Amino acid sequence: MATIWTSGYEQHADPASLAATLRAAGVRRLVDVREFPSSRKRGFSKTALAAALAEDGIAYEHVRALGNPKPYRDLWRSGRRAESERLYLEHLAGPARPALLELAASLDDAPTCLLCREASHLDCHRALVAAALADALPGLEVVNL
Repeated sequence: MATIWTSGYEQHADPASLAATLRAAGVRRLVDVREFPSSRKRGFSKTALAAALAEDGIAYEHVRALGNPKPYRDLWRSGRRAESERLYLEHLAGPARPALLELAASLDDAPTCLLCREASHLDCHRALVAAALADALPGLEVVNL
């Protein structure tokens, strides 16, 4: 049975903390599902994060197509969570579907973790990505770090 891990960088003080958590779980590839992989938090923008993870032998990939488009994030933040989720699920079933299926097909290549910003998967679209992957791969185990 395949496994996908998820994590939010908000719960980590620095990339070394994230890398240690990933290593402890046996993760060897991190897939960043932020629409725009930049951060005000030092070390968590795409280039810096990829370099820090590489030092620990963890591959970094950014899959922009699985990012949550800003209009949907704005709905979530304004308290319109159900509408935001519905629109994002339509996005996953529509324009993001090829990227989702490509990711699903690659999960046997290396133990993989989805990354976004929010500390809790319950407050993040990565939970919807993980659920869609589980739908595509029956038996997929989802572990939230």
